[in-house]
Amino acid sequence: MTNGRSGGSGGREVFRVVEELRARMAGGDYPLGSLLPAQRKLADEFHISRDTVQRALEQLAGEGWIEARQGSGTRVIRAQQVQSYTARAAKEGRVTLREFFDEAFAGPDVVLDVCTLTSESLDTQVKGQIDRIRSGLTAPRSISIRMLLPTESLELPYPRALDDAGGELTAQLRQRLLGITRRHSGSIRAELRQLQAEKLVESARIDIRHVDLTPTFKLYLINGTQALHGPYEVIERPIVLGDTEVDALDVLGLGAMLTHYAVDQNNPDSRGSVFMKAWQAWFDSVWTNLAH
Repeated sequence: MTNGRSGGSGGREVFRVVEELRARMAGGDYPLGSLLPAQRKLADEFHISRDTVQRALEQLAGEGWIEARQGSGTRVIRAQQVQSYTARAAKEGRVTLREFFDEAFAGPDVVLDVCTLTSESLDTQVKGQIDRIRSGLTAPRSISIRMLLPTESLELPYPRALDDAGGELTAQLRQRLLGITRRHSGSIRAELRQLQAEKLVESARIDIRHVDLTPTFKLYLINGTQALHGPYEVIERPIVLGDTEVDALDVLGLGAMLTHYAVDQNNPDSRGSVFMKAWQAWFDSVWTNLAH
């Protein structure tokens, strides 16, 4: 593969479509095993050409999200799933991240502690819950989120352009990553403020701190009783940078497998209880002593 290929004038549109479709698959709008809409419908929805849709689908196929079969359409073969070891989940098998957020937002007070790389997944899930609140499907009284992100000036090992001797493309990729993080964290903050302004909840806030640590995993601590934890897998993939496609090493958080642990109120020594206690203590210590 050649680094720094021209993506043409549709490069930004390809990126936009890939990001949106990836978020929909991770969020459960297009569940595992379902078919994506026809290319013609996607082109009409996004107001783009069929060629741009095809390029976006090719990138998603290369990342392992979808599989196209002649005469059978394009099927979702990857989603952000959660492996749970609770008794209920043992019968149901793997579940989606959306289901845990549905459960959390069904209660009166939502408390989320999140350690992540970009906040993209969290933004997807929070928007889904806000839609449910506006539709009257759920009605929490308060929403409180603490999010740990890597320090913006921290030199992360990814994304990194391949065959980039001068480091110029890598620097641009990291600025792109920073832009994605700011956009999604800003989106969460704005959505929560709007929710409170509409008086649909009594209080809704997000506090963000940065820490000089490279995220190697994603962590959600939900209402002090449940934890979702999963490592970031480093992969090689093309990244659209302006009108250029750059071959790079990167991580994809939206498709990571998360493992679920839950506190057992009857057994403080259970695996779930110990895991939750240890990682809550870790989060609190980093939030208090290292983050800024």
